[in-house]
Amino acid sequence: MHKPDVVVIGGGQAGLAASAMLIEHGVDHVVLERDSIASRWRQRWNSFTLVTPNWTVRLPRGEYDGSDPDGFLPRDEIVAHLEQYAERIGAPVVTGIDVTEVTARNGGYRIATSDGPYDARAVIVATGTFQRPKRPPIGQPGLGILDLHSSDYRSPDELPPGGVLVVGNGQSGAQIAEELHEAGRRVVLSVGRATRAPRRYRGRDVFRWLEAIGLLDRPVEALDSPAERFAANPHVSGKRGGHTLNLHRFARDGIRLTGRLTGIEGSVVRFAPDLAANLAASDEFANGLRSGLDEFIVKAGIDAPPPDPADDYDGRDGFDQPETLELDLAAEGIGTILWSAGYAWDFSWVRPARLDEYGYPIQRADYADSRGLYFLGLHFLHRQKSGIFYGVGDEARAIAAHIAGHA
Repeated sequence: MHKPDVVVIGGGQAGLAASAMLIEHGVDHVVLERDSIASRWRQRWNSFTLVTPNWTVRLPRGEYDGSDPDGFLPRDEIVAHLEQYAERIGAPVVTGIDVTEVTARNGGYRIATSDGPYDARAVIVATGTFQRPKRPPIGQPGLGILDLHSSDYRSPDELPPGGVLVVGNGQSGAQIAEELHEAGRRVVLSVGRATRAPRRYRGRDVFRWLEAIGLLDRPVEALDSPAERFAANPHVSGKRGGHTLNLHRFARDGIRLTGRLTGIEGSVVRFAPDLAANLAASDEFANGLRSGLDEFIVKAGIDAPPPDPADDYDGRDGFDQPETLELDLAAEGIGTILWSAGYAWDFSWVRPARLDEYGYPIQRADYADSRGLYFLGLHFLHRQKSGIFYGVGDEARAIAAHIAGHA
């Protein structure tokens, strides 16, 4: 029987940040990881980079300290940073341990694992939001067409010959569509309601502006609906020093845009007639963001340069494309459907957890009702920054302090 004071579940940035702060408070604990440290980051495609600048990596005792704070860490450097972080803080990580259930027991918790049970006074669930690749149940493609989720994509060379239908224009979908097009593949991009933002605006990276206006600290209570937490993030890219992704530029350069994918039957796929509406919504968001930043700059008296046309593309080429309602993939020479439909989460195995109608944990920001059970590193759990390198450290500090204060 294992009896640490605290069990942390998950060896990514959230679990390691929690470990760093528990060590600082002198709290006995263990970090249980199913695969390896930074396993989720290892699953990204070969050319993946963060879309948040390096200066936003603010883990406790694990801040970015390199020579390019305005750059964007590539996948392998993210993994290396987290591995070195775990070693530097002396995190008690045990890998290869699968946690199957958490139950309340004797005023604490019993954690069922592949290594036998653990009993602990407190548990920090740091498994993240992106747990299981999601694919809508709208049919299966015929033989000869590869059906692939973005989590399994690595590079254009590993795909079968032919064109690629990319489903979803969120962060991953837009970046992968661009990479496939640049590799010479014919690309059809099924566009949903994901929006876009300029990579830079009036002399600063967009994340500098989001920090300045306080958007990254926006609490979940400020949303019109809890469902807004799960909307796709605006797409930008960190490749080649960071640049703007724009669907109209995609259309200009030869990527075929369609509306939302609604059905698959053999080699025939069908789309909703909503391309123009989705493009308009994306444009409206980008324009609204720029207008809001302009107002902030004036009110704050910031000496910012005027907008640079090179920071974005002002064409409307996407509206010029004919609406595609049906496509025969075999006839069009498309050999792959690549899904960028996001991820699903499942916290039903955390038996004492209080979950909302979406199956998402309910947790007060002051942890007053935590009962020794905490969630960390989830997207927009308390604030917009809750799940990213920029914000997870703050919540790890608060949780560790709360645990230490109730020893």
